[in-house]
Amino acid sequence: MRTRAGAAALTLCLLALTACGGNGEREEEPGPVVVSPDDETTPTDPEPTETEETPEETPDPEPGPAEPQIDTTITEGLTSPWGLAFLPEGDALVSERDTGLIKRIPVDGGEAVTVGELPEADPSSEGGLLGLAVHPEFPEQPWVYAYYSTPSDNRVVRMRFEDDTLGPQEVLLEGIPVAQIHNGGRLGFGPDGLLYISTGDASESGTAPDRGSLAGKILRLTPEGEPAPDNPFGTEVYSLGHRNVQGIAWDDEDNLYASEFGQDTWDELNRVAAGANYGWPTVEGRSGGSDEFVDPLVQWGTDEASPSGIAYAQGSVWMAALAGERLWRIDVTPTGSVRGEPVAFLTGEYGRLRTVEAAPDGSLWLVTSNTDGRGDPDEADDRILRLTLS
Repeated sequence: MRTRAGAAALTLCLLALTACGGNGEREEEPGPVVVSPDDETTPTDPEPTETEETPEETPDPEPGPAEPQIDTTITEGLTSPWGLAFLPEGDALVSERDTGLIKRIPVDGGEAVTVGELPEADPSSEGGLLGLAVHPEFPEQPWVYAYYSTPSDNRVVRMRFEDDTLGPQEVLLEGIPVAQIHNGGRLGFGPDGLLYISTGDASESGTAPDRGSLAGKILRLTPEGEPAPDNPFGTEVYSLGHRNVQGIAWDDEDNLYASEFGQDTWDELNRVAAGANYGWPTVEGRSGGSDEFVDPLVQWGTDEASPSGIAYAQGSVWMAALAGERLWRIDVTPTGSVRGEPVAFLTGEYGRLRTVEAAPDGSLWLVTSNTDGRGDPDEADDRILRLTLS
């Protein structure tokens, strides 16, 4: 949720920039700004001496960035889907923000079957039943985690998932500030086996840099709900200064990335470090060299992004855009910097895009968000698409 004051000024500031459009075609509109480009250097091979033999064959080049292709529609007819989490065998669980239902989706597609409900979830403009996560040692640890809004707070719970049914909820964390907008809500287990939670500033921007508030943060807990032992401030807080983080994902080198809503000017993709401050509300986008705040990797004009879920696959961060109605590919290096320019796919083809997750089989599952009150749904919405990467 954001205002549009100053949109004309933004357009003038960005006229000189270009963007990659759907399926890689260039569009005549402002484009993303890579704030933290690739900082790696390529070693230069020495010239061969008279005693060295020059290879006769040139080795095959490394494969280029992956290109997504729509494979199939996994399921359709969902109501305000939000969170998506995979079970080990490939089936997925999806949460519906406005109904409070959690449904199971077969790995090969088909009808979504309800396996549980959180009737306490209170839907609002940006609240309700939001993120899902599955314990990394499932089914030995048969826990499913959920983030949802109540009239008084946002909270994180877990439920045992056995015999295709979710059991009673156990509250792990409550008291996260709640509002009609800016509730965060994404959950994910990191490579360290700990649970990461994104929260919004709940419309009170001063909460974001406040270490004593759970709002405007990324939090980190043990699977049992305790603050991670090595959190930087001895509390649940892992990073701060966030306006409204909607997506989190890790690459193969354990770098943590987060997508974040800006206000009127810049949406962001950040690389997140423990204890770091990402600038809100003092800074939106890059800080201009401040030592106090961490700059984003990439920033977008708000009409191109409104970023929600992200996933990592085949050397790239994939970012679903709501108002932007496209899927962004951001190529990253092993050190967590950006290589080249972000590229957009599927622009305007499926409407608002809420969530993208990497499936166990290497595909991407992409969740639309046209029935959330801000889209223009057709009779098949909302749906989950499976994308193959070539």
